[in-house]
Amino acid sequence: MSRSGSTLTRADLAETINRKMGLSRAESLDLVESILAHMCDAMGNGENVKISGFGSFILRDKKERIGRNPKTGVEVPITPRRVMTFRASQLLKERIAKG
Repeated sequence: MSRSGSTLTRADLAETINRKMGLSRAESLDLVESILAHMCDAMGNGENVKISGFGSFILRDKKERIGRNPKTGVEVPITPRRVMTFRASQLLKERIAKG
């Protein structure tokens, strides 16, 4: 589908749904948007998102800590924040490794 170095977009996903499932282009794009919105809403509510066979989007709360400006060496506080990480499933890791 996507060549190495290129980017897979929402439109690409919608086009695949259109071809494989026969939904109209508008319906396909609505489906993609709906799935992404549902995922964003869940993470916005503090939930992790797991897609079996693909991976997990995991939220972590980081505490306040002291950091250092690398140019000046001056210590600065880093505010507490929530970060998201992605952990690929074993199946996805295997598919990527095969190239």
